[in-house]
Amino acid sequence: MITQQELEQRLLAACNCLRGPVDPTDYKAYIFPLLFLKRISDYWDWEYARAFEAFGGDEALARLDDNFRFVLPEECHWADVQALSENVGVGLQTILQRIELANSDTLPGIFGDVQWANREKLPEHALMNVIEEFSTLDLSPDNAPGDVLGAAYEYLLKYFADESGKKAGEFFTPRSVVRLLTLVLDPKEGESVNDPTCGSGGMLVEMASVVREHGGDARTLKLSGQEVSLTTAAIARMNLFLHDIEDFRIRRGDTLRDPKFKTATGQLERFDLVIANPPFSLNPWGQDGWASDPFGRSRYGVPPATKGDFAFVEHMVASMKPDIGRVAVVMPQGVLFRGGQEKQIRQRMLEAGLFDAVIGLPANLFYNTGLPACVLVLRATARTGRETRVLFVDASKRFVKRGPRNELEPADVAAIASAVASREDPDGAGGLALSLVALAEIEANDWDLNIGRYVRGETAEELDVDEALAAYLEAREAVGQAEEALDERLREAGFLA
Repeated sequence: MITQQELEQRLLAACNCLRGPVDPTDYKAYIFPLLFLKRISDYWDWEYARAFEAFGGDEALARLDDNFRFVLPEECHWADVQALSENVGVGLQTILQRIELANSDTLPGIFGDVQWANREKLPEHALMNVIEEFSTLDLSPDNAPGDVLGAAYEYLLKYFADESGKKAGEFFTPRSVVRLLTLVLDPKEGESVNDPTCGSGGMLVEMASVVREHGGDARTLKLSGQEVSLTTAAIARMNLFLHDIEDFRIRRGDTLRDPKFKTATGQLERFDLVIANPPFSLNPWGQDGWASDPFGRSRYGVPPATKGDFAFVEHMVASMKPDIGRVAVVMPQGVLFRGGQEKQIRQRMLEAGLFDAVIGLPANLFYNTGLPACVLVLRATARTGRETRVLFVDASKRFVKRGPRNELEPADVAAIASAVASREDPDGAGGLALSLVALAEIEANDWDLNIGRYVRGETAEELDVDEALAAYLEAREAVGQAEEALDERLREAGFLA
């Protein structure tokens, strides 16, 4: 059986076959489909051998589709891919399309929208080298069990994120943050879970992992996610399949403009748990029509046109079950203190008793921003005394620096989750900076949720500096993004090289 370390090294070797002619940000679009194809091909061989033995050597019975997890049409085996010698991209594209068609209920669009025959983006010699590298791997379940292959897939996700830089934020959330949100929500057997901006599916995978760790049957979870990018949605589906999770729904589309999970009567589907790391301060996000949103998501107000943060929060609140729902969402810290429409939404949500906890995270955790973020924890059902008290946790100093980014340590993640569950410092005597704050005090502070105001007791003057600095950093980052977008437009128009 292959070790996880060996598998990771072999997968990196396949990636290195693309180095040079292919932009590192595109690696995932090529590597993951080939990895998935090799897996289902080797899995088919493994299933066939078992069926052949079970049916006493009767080949016709052994080849019945019911014996296989996925249908592998004739001439669509990995051996057929390896045998391609001319027009390799065209031949591979045909094989992938035939597999999707033969598994129209489970695998439609699973291989994404890569144009394998485009030699300008993917030279044929590079494609053949990657195929040869994968051909030396045995990815049958005996040699590469689901936990090993799943862990290697996550390793590749992080590797591609490191290679992609800021663009990685579109599909990858650091594992420690995923772990924190999942532990805070504490998933149970049989619960329904939705991630409205699911990216590569890491939060859904972690939900299943936590249920298993706690002795539950992860197969009873009802997992669902929506993702706007076709390629990333395909990566999420492959991620779940390669973790041996088969009962899930991943749908492609813009969650704010076109939510895909609806009831037969056209209302939003409700879930026990809603978890997400949406794009920070999305601009534009589709404010037009939000005031009269047919799904009732504007109940607490209409967010500003240039910042979609609270639009995602309102969507998640509207998507949780009214009695038992829980929400955990990553947000920029600006949502805690910005004025105008966002202040109005904060106030209404606080008065409705939705806020359970606010967790301040360290700076420089994420790939797409160096700004410190926070986690908002919301609950549909009040805890005892929760109506008038919100838990604030300052975890901004709980990190280690690894390479260019900071990371939360596993012990810190566990401590923060424990604090949210118990409303007490698990370390005792100030080991974790936290405070339970009455709603009246928040109201007296004009509905400002700046964490330092409540946890450390700084003076108002000091807090004004903190808020101004955070606002300045947000504005500077927005200017940088606008300049990048302008440069891209100018390049497209031929004004820049």
